[in-house]
Amino acid sequence: MNKFLLAPSIIASDFTRLASEITACETAGADWIHVDVMDGHFVPTITVGPLFVEACKRAAKLPLDVHLMISNPDQYLEVFAKAGAGNITVHVETCPNLIKTIEKIKSLGCKAGITLNPLTPASALDEALPLVDLVLVMSVTPGYSGQAFMPEMIEKVEEIRNKLNALRSPAWLEVDGGMTIETIPLMYNAGANVFVAGNAAFKHPQGVGQGIKALRECITDY
Repeated sequence: MNKFLLAPSIIASDFTRLASEITACETAGADWIHVDVMDGHFVPTITVGPLFVEACKRAAKLPLDVHLMISNPDQYLEVFAKAGAGNITVHVETCPNLIKTIEKIKSLGCKAGITLNPLTPASALDEALPLVDLVLVMSVTPGYSGQAFMPEMIEKVEEIRNKLNALRSPAWLEVDGGMTIETIPLMYNAGANVFVAGNAAFKHPQGVGQGIKALRECITDY
């Protein structure tokens, strides 16, 4: 595996400079812009909604990788697709009919992703795995940025990578949570090929451009 993508998490950016932050990501070689949507119900934090995604879409040339950490995602799929989402990822814990949800996302012209909380076993994905374009592994408990990486999620990435390989699936295997120049190589080696980084990108002392460059080089040099 020699192809990987970087998806800076725009929630960690300076919202007063949203357009220039997105442009800086693109200039630095980011591949997607990751947008964490949280509702204060499924997770304790409230972040952004479709109007924010729409604003990102106006500013971005890159695909918007939208992660719905919300209850009842089915009723919001269409509005996020219309707002400009390229990928829509839902949680297995929130979808009573996961297959139907995936089919709906695809019918809206978006790539369909599934994810699960750290305590949910990888087997919860099995039914839907052959159908998806993307699998997201959370390496922190979702809800807050800046949390410490959970090393036990390395084994979960390996397990899901093996499942995808057995299916000969081309789906991306994405990781979000505590991604730094130290942890990304661990997850890359385990089989992940998309990396979401918030603070490591946007809080870099030399700016987001250098943050993204450092993240890319930590794999290139590995």
